[in-house]
Amino acid sequence: MRIRRLRTRIILFFVALLALVQIAALALVNLANLHNAHVKATDDLAVGERVFGRLVEQRAHELGQAARVLASDFAFREAVATGDAATINSALANHGSRIGAAGMLFVGPDGHVVGDTLTRSSVPRSFEYPALLESPPTRGSTIEWLGGRALQLVVAPVLSPLPIGWVVVGVPVDDGFARDLRQLTSLEVSFLLEDDAGRWRSLASTLPGTERQLLLDHMAKWPADAETDIVRAGGDDLQARMITLDRVGGGRVVAILDRSLANALASFEKLRATLITLAAASLLVSIGGSIAIAANITRPLSELAEAASRIEHGDYSEGGEVPRADEIGRLASSLNHMRAGISERETRILRLAYRDTLTDLANRSKFAEELAAAIDEAASSGTGVAILVMDLDRFKCVNDILGYSVGDHVLQEVGNQLLREAPDSACIARLGGDEFALLLRGAASMRAADTARAINKSLEQPILYRGQPLDVGASIGLARYPEHGHDASTLIRNADIAMYVAKRNRSGLAVYDPEYDSTQRQHLSLLSELRQAIDGKELRLHYQPKVSLSSGTVSAVEALLRWHHPQRGMVSPAEFIPFAEHTGYIKVLTRWVLEEAIRQCAEWLREGIRLQISVNISARDLMNRDLPEAISELLRLHGVAPALLCLEITESGFMEDPAHAQKVLDRLHALGLKLSIDDYGTGYSSLSYIMKLPVQELKIDRSFISRMVADSDISTIVRSTIDLGHSLGLNVVAEGVEDLESWNLLARLGCDDVQGYYMSPPLEASALKSWIRDYHGRAAAEPASGNEARRVS
Repeated sequence: MRIRRLRTRIILFFVALLALVQIAALALVNLANLHNAHVKATDDLAVGERVFGRLVEQRAHELGQAARVLASDFAFREAVATGDAATINSALANHGSRIGAAGMLFVGPDGHVVGDTLTRSSVPRSFEYPALLESPPTRGSTIEWLGGRALQLVVAPVLSPLPIGWVVVGVPVDDGFARDLRQLTSLEVSFLLEDDAGRWRSLASTLPGTERQLLLDHMAKWPADAETDIVRAGGDDLQARMITLDRVGGGRVVAILDRSLANALASFEKLRATLITLAAASLLVSIGGSIAIAANITRPLSELAEAASRIEHGDYSEGGEVPRADEIGRLASSLNHMRAGISERETRILRLAYRDTLTDLANRSKFAEELAAAIDEAASSGTGVAILVMDLDRFKCVNDILGYSVGDHVLQEVGNQLLREAPDSACIARLGGDEFALLLRGAASMRAADTARAINKSLEQPILYRGQPLDVGASIGLARYPEHGHDASTLIRNADIAMYVAKRNRSGLAVYDPEYDSTQRQHLSLLSELRQAIDGKELRLHYQPKVSLSSGTVSAVEALLRWHHPQRGMVSPAEFIPFAEHTGYIKVLTRWVLEEAIRQCAEWLREGIRLQISVNISARDLMNRDLPEAISELLRLHGVAPALLCLEITESGFMEDPAHAQKVLDRLHALGLKLSIDDYGTGYSSLSYIMKLPVQELKIDRSFISRMVADSDISTIVRSTIDLGHSLGLNVVAEGVEDLESWNLLARLGCDDVQGYYMSPPLEASALKSWIRDYHGRAAAEPASGNEARRVS
């Protein structure tokens, strides 16, 4: 579990630190005590070994004296000389009884035992250890296994004056002998025998039975080159020292001196107890000191934490006063200064957080908050809620041409008009850029459409900037709760969708319809599939001929893009071109159309057909600085003269950025291309501006041509446009000629060329060749004479 309180952590830190130091000190002291105990035990063993050696030598000396006393006895030497076995045995028994020997032997000069008090056998035998007779032990005695017992043997020669035998005295090496040595050395003593197979057996020991067996078990693990070793004997450890006494055949007899380490450590227990007492006392003092230090540090910090918590929750009325001159006092002072600064800034932020600084209207956050509150109230009371999302239509032109300061003036004036036209709105906001929104509640929501129309009507009047009128206009989307959404984000989104529908349809106002969503998804799907249409060879170019009204000849065609969708069939350009322009993918489509049209023109040239091809380019294409170079490269690649390519640009295309469009058009004109103004009369271009453009052709929009026969006013407009074009030296083309009456009227008005279904719909390249052969030289005379019009499907 994580400890959160600083005071607790400080106390635990100091206590743990001191405890760690105390534990480390105790551990070091214990290690030192253990080392000292080992050293002391080793020293005791070394002293004991010296004492043990002296005792063994002293006992051997005493036995040797006793043996020499018997060997120098005259009566014993006489009995030996005469071979009196009974006397020899009697003397051996008596002398052995006096000195406490376990066995007395007399060995003759031939090495045979003559007298023996140990086995009392009358059967002659050779002495088991003849080497003792020839070379006495360096210690004066030896320990050997004789008669089924371990004996310390001393040999003394019987001289007369030459050796006539040997007296062998043996005292037992048993537990009693070991206990005698322990009393003198203060060490545990064990005598062990290792046979020639490496097996150990105990001869004598002062250890109890269990520890005696553990010692025997340990002997097999005793390091070969070590004099001392630690023996694990039950719950105690023994520091043991091994002394090799004698070699017995292939084995040996050793003495093991050992001392309990626990006894050696006993002298250090008092010191350890004292240290533990001191450690406990210092730990208690440390806990008390830690509590005092922690309280001194954390009490003011707790006060500062409470002050910071109040600041966190927006309460800036009271700070944390800590009258200290140290770091904590300076921290408190800094916190108070920060509290005052935050309070001042937050007051200013809260004042501006929900307001748009330019128009002083509510901003997007405030509008969303107000809309959410209105929806909650409407859900409980059953009243209505409606929102209007409005976007200015030509604001970008104002910004780009006249500058941002003029654009800001327009936005402020639009805000003022919204306040005048919709005074009963619950909230009027600028969402961003040139997008505004209005919230209507209760009865006002029922009049939302009327409010929108009133706003549109007011914005039809130009906005004046330093005496210059600015025409912007607006498109408004309307969404209602709960019909079009149950939450704020959905309503805003749906009103925004309706606004874009109004902008696309140029209707001024559109009420949200769920069908718009499916249409939009369909358009997005088409746009995604359009990216694969070029590689999948789904795009085609159809060509609609332009016919001369005076000669009836066909010298030009317009390339029109068609999409043969594998599932949807024929998709109209009107469905995907606007979205391609919006996403920038129009540049890819334009490149493909240009390349395909120029390729087809080259193919027709090779077949002896010389036709100028017109290609439509969008406003985004005019923003492409690389367009002239790309077209020049395509013409060079396919060997087509620049005069055979005509680029058609709509009025809106060059009005978005007139200065840049002028430069691009000048560069295209310099290449030798023909330039045409398409859909003339539907845009907002001025006559003075058109006069500056390097264009050679003017195309009258089909919306005028289709109505001019029935409407004399429209006919007058068409006549004026034709006269205007001719006065500027431009070739005039009429689009959308659908009947004979339009053909004849345009001929009387002096139009140069016509284009429309009356002559031919857009055709594929192969079908166009056949149509030209059939139509060339005939279509001009027949319609003018009133004969039946010919249509080619």
